[in-house]
Parts: sequence; structure tokens; C-alpha cells
Amino acid sequence: MRRLSLVAALCLLSGCADIEQSSKPSVGRADAAFQQLAEDYLAGYLAWRPQTGTSLGFHQYDGKATDYSKESLAAELRRLKSFEERLAKLNPQELSGGSDYDYRILLNAIRREIFGFEQMRLYTQNPMTYAGALDVNIYIKRDFAPKTERVRSVIAILNQAPKIVGAARKNLDESLPRPMIETAIEQANGSADFLGKDLADALKDLPDEKLLADFHAANELAIREMRAYATFLKEQKMPKANDDFALGRQNYVQLLSMDEMLTLSPEQLLEIGMRELRAHQKAFAEAARQIDSSKPPIEVFKAVQKDHPGEKNLIPDTARDLDAIRQFVIDRRVVRIPSLVRAIVTETPQFMRATTFASMDTPGPFETKATEAYYYVTPVEPDWPKEQKEEWLTAFNYYTTDIVSIHEAYPGHYVQFLHLNASPATKLEKILNSYAFVEGWAHYCEQMLVDEGYGAASADPVRAAKFRLAQADEALLRVCRLCVSIKMHCQGMTVDEATKFFQDNCYYEAKPARQEAIRGTFDPEYLFYTVGKLEILKLREDYRRQEGAAFSIEKFHDEVLRHGAPPVRLLREVMLKDRSDWEKTM
Repeated sequence: MRRLSLVAALCLLSGCADIEQSSKPSVGRADAAFQQLAEDYLAGYLAWRPQTGTSLGFHQYDGKATDYSKESLAAELRRLKSFEERLAKLNPQELSGGSDYDYRILLNAIRREIFGFEQMRLYTQNPMTYAGALDVNIYIKRDFAPKTERVRSVIAILNQAPKIVGAARKNLDESLPRPMIETAIEQANGSADFLGKDLADALKDLPDEKLLADFHAANELAIREMRAYATFLKEQKMPKANDDFALGRQNYVQLLSMDEMLTLSPEQLLEIGMRELRAHQKAFAEAARQIDSSKPPIEVFKAVQKDHPGEKNLIPDTARDLDAIRQFVIDRRVVRIPSLVRAIVTETPQFMRATTFASMDTPGPFETKATEAYYYVTPVEPDWPKEQKEEWLTAFNYYTTDIVSIHEAYPGHYVQFLHLNASPATKLEKILNSYAFVEGWAHYCEQMLVDEGYGAASADPVRAAKFRLAQADEALLRVCRLCVSIKMHCQGMTVDEATKFFQDNCYYEAKPARQEAIRGTFDPEYLFYTVGKLEILKLREDYRRQEGAAFSIEKFHDEVLRHGAPPVRLLREVMLKDRSDWEKTM
């Protein structure tokens, strides 16, 4: 999932001593104690999650994988609880303002990790944890070291496959949620397919024959283990599967509080979600009527989707339009772009195409060598039938593609990444991130840029309506996720009922609707796309009221992006002077 690669690029840290803090506040005794504790915590965090360290740009972790043995899991949980206790012994009132801010970010992050162990039961109830553990993509797509060194790291990780699968067999409970088993089987077989074809093709030209032989041996071992894991899940776990995937209301409330410091109840959030759903359905219908009032809105959208590039023009047309979006952001002074380094539009690497439509691939925040940023777009395959090519390209219609480019690159994820690197935020603020902030910012940008006039032309109001239609379509999906997440985890909604909800309310076909419903069983946090967007919209209006004539959209956006990627609730404290406004997040 795209979300996982982006969050890995923004969210975690190294506790390495050679990385300087970008700002160094005056340090009192309490501040010093807190900062040392934070460094210790984060160093241990990466030691247990070395693949995350590599993705961040810390290559002392190359070639290592997490130890999922019962003993290792127990030790990591003890470590997390120990740090929670140590933080609790500190008196936040003795901390400076900046340290108090970081203290709350860190405490919530630790509690969220514990929640993953105990309430979400990631290592005992979710077989996907192990199906995706052999992730070696970064060693292929980024040239941070000579190829032979990167291949040695790949070999070392692939050779861990028996330990990972063995741990899965020992750790997983007797009965597991059916949607997670189904997805894990697909993941495990997909991983085996990737290793056998795409990875092997990518490394077939190694000049070192011994290294190539070592790679093939490790690769064949990993393929066998992934196939065996899929068979194990199918034959031993699927017959005993259950439908008990829901967190339950009490755990859901805790998740909202830990992740985003939200005080709204699930019922209040659902009410907001249903209100937003009706509003976006109305916007979708109104835009469709401006285009063609003689047809139902969904038929109008299907007609709009036919306006797409040909297969040979997909990449150049996307690159051309991305330049236009970037220039619009600059000309309208929407947000400062703090770097001249542009995102490079290119075809999605072959080994990523099975799971990626379009995605932003930024380097880790501490990467010093492979620092290129790529905006990947997945083309049609030459051997596809004509009908399949046409179906794929409709998703790349000019209007939807521009909305996706706004989300992924300008002024969405890529611009946020550039601000993160350039900001005066502390190390901790740059590393630990909020799901709602990261995805909420990118989703907010879709609507914001269209509101600011992107795609509008007085001589062609129909063209402007097409961009609004595409933007409303993307918003409908995210609002449906919010509603389904709460209904599934707090109100007993089934996968079948969730599938129908997506079909009825964001007009998805049956297969993608079911995929969205299944994702909701193991990613309840996908409600945060809409939650984060609404929080930023509310903050903008409160900041506008506060600043009066001094307000500008550029000033607001630059300030939002200057403090890392925290829960928006904390950002309100930084940006708003009136304490009574801090809690009113939506």
C-alpha cells in the first residue's frame, strides 16, 4: 500500500549521534533528561525495525530484518512499556514549551506502538505482518551503494525467510480474521511472484558469478517459504477463520485519542462523515450537471474518463501537466516550494507495477546519496488486449490524473517532504508523524487547489466542472472510508455491507468496492484522510479569523508545514493564540 511506503519515508528516525538537530533550544535539566530518553527510545526503535532504518537513509541497518520470535516480541513490548513508564515519571510542567510539545508527540507514539501489540494484535492475529516482511524493494530502486553491496543485503534478508515464516507459524493464533487471511495469502503469493520474476530480472546481469549464484539460492529459498506460508494459511488457517476483525468501540476511542488526540466520539465523527458524504455527492452531481444535464452523474463521469492520453503519451502528458500544476502553485503563491529539485515523472519500475497505480517515491529524510525524488506512473503493458489498455487508461483521464498529481507531488506529499527537510522543527518533530496530518494534508490539497482556481477558465466552464467532478470523486472515496471504518469497528458492519456502502455512495464497481471494504478490516485508520483534511480546513478558518488582514493562503500553508507532521490538535496550539479554540478541531 502506497500509504506504507510514504509513511516509512516520513515517520521514523534514527537515534544516531552524527545527525545534528536542526534547532537547539536552551536545555534545562528536565529538557535534557527528556531529550536523552527520546534518543534512547528511538535508537532502540530502529534496532528492532532495521528495514525502516534503511528506508530512512541509515545504512548501518542494511541487510537486516526484524526478529519476530516470541522472545523478541516480548522484549520489544517490555521495552515500549518501560519507556512509557519512564516518560510518565517526568513532569511535563518542568519542560520548556518545545520539549513539552515533543513529549506529547513521543508519549502518544509509544502508546500507539503498544496498542499495535495488544489491541490490534499485529503479531498474533494479523498474518499480513509476516507476508510482507521480505521487503527488499529499496535495494533495487535506490542506488545508495554499489550494486554488489545492495545485492549482499538482499541475500541476507532473503535468507531470513525460514525464520520469519517459522515465527508466523508459532505466533499466530489458532483462529484468525478471514479478510486478513485472504489478503495475507495474496500478499505471500505476490511476494513469491515478485521474487521469482521481477527481482530475478532486475539482478540477472550481475557480473560476479558467485554472488549471482548466492542470490539465486537465497531467492529460491525465500520463494519456497512464501509459497509454503500461503499454503499454511489456506489449508490450516482458512478452515478455522472467523469474522472477528472489529476493534470494538472502546479500543476505537483509544485509537482516536492516541493517534490524533481527538476528543470527538465515534458517533460524532460518523455524523460529520455522513454530512460530508452528502455534501460531496451534491458537489459531484452539480459538476456533472454543468457538463451534461441530460445524463445521470455517474454516466457523465464515465464519459469524462474517456478523455485520457494514449499509451505512448501517458508519461510525457503527465509530466507536462505536473509542470503546469507546479507553476500554478508558484504563480498563485499557494505555498512556498523550498527546493528547486523537481519530482521526476517516470514509469513505475516493473517490480512495483502489480500494486502501484501512481505514487511519490521520496528518499528517506536522512539519505545523503540516493536523493532523487520520483513520481511513478504505471503504464499499460504492451501485451495487454486493447480493451484492458483502454480500461487502465480511463483511470488516467486528464482530470483525475491532475488531482492525483496534486495529492502526490505539488503541493501534496512532495512539497510536504521538502518543507519537512527544510523546516526548523526538532529531530523528533521531523521523524514521528501523524497519519491524519500526512494524508490529510495531501487530500486537503486536492480540494484546496481546485478551490483556488486550478483548472478553471472563464472561457471554458465545462473544463472547470470536470476538475471539480474528479476532485469530488476522490473525496467521496475518502469520506466513505471514514464512515465504513467507524461502522465496521464500532457498529458491527460486515465486509459485504461495507462493499455495498462503497458501491452505493462513491459509485465503485463491485471488485474495487470489496477491496476497499477489506482494507477497512485491518486499516481502521484510513478514516484519517478525511479527518485530517477537515481538521486543516477548520484550522485555516480559525487562523484566518485570528490574522485578519494579515492572512494569506501562502502564509498559512508555510506555517502549517513548518512544525513537522504532528497531530493537528497540537498544531492548533502552536498556531492559534486563543486557548478556547484549541479543542475545536472540526
